[in-house]
Amino acid sequence: MPHRIAPRSGVAFEVPKGALLTVTDPTGEQVADLLAYRKDDIGEVISSGRTLDYASRIYLTTGDKLYSNRSNVLLEIVEDDVGRHDFLLTPCSKDTFRIIYGDTDPHRGCFGNLAAALAPYGVEEDMIPTAFNCFMNVPVDGMTGELRVDPPLSKAGDRIVFRALEDLVIGLTACSALQSNNGSFKPIDWEVTLPE
Repeated sequence: MPHRIAPRSGVAFEVPKGALLTVTDPTGEQVADLLAYRKDDIGEVISSGRTLDYASRIYLTTGDKLYSNRSNVLLEIVEDDVGRHDFLLTPCSKDTFRIIYGDTDPHRGCFGNLAAALAPYGVEEDMIPTAFNCFMNVPVDGMTGELRVDPPLSKAGDRIVFRALEDLVIGLTACSALQSNNGSFKPIDWEVTLPE
């Protein structure tokens, strides 16, 4: 049975080795920031730098692996309806909204939601790296390297499925940045399927 993350919020939960984690965009054009920590040692966490280095590209999809800061595989993408996700941009935060959008009373964003959800597992703010941003659409100009945040390509019901290669603690959000989600905030669904 899927669980639902309310708009602009986040959760943390455990996923055992071998299980499948399905992240679904139930209404379309909604980003979900995903973090994965090794359960028995939260000092090991997914790494954008290691993963993109080993993949030799910035857009990851079915068959790609998400590596840790210690070069171990934590997750593998086994299904992907969308094929466009981001692993460059850091979780939005109060500072994001203050610096980029000029908000005077900023929302805590995905960073704050992840920090709060992961705190019971011993994760502190400085332990939160760049997340794997499911469904986030960030084109990169081939000449200048300029980044642009466009609406997600995900439609209602689209999903991405990961296999856990270790026992993991997952942090997952329904992203809080208007620009990332084509101007509105929507929920995200997730489900863990245990290995048989």
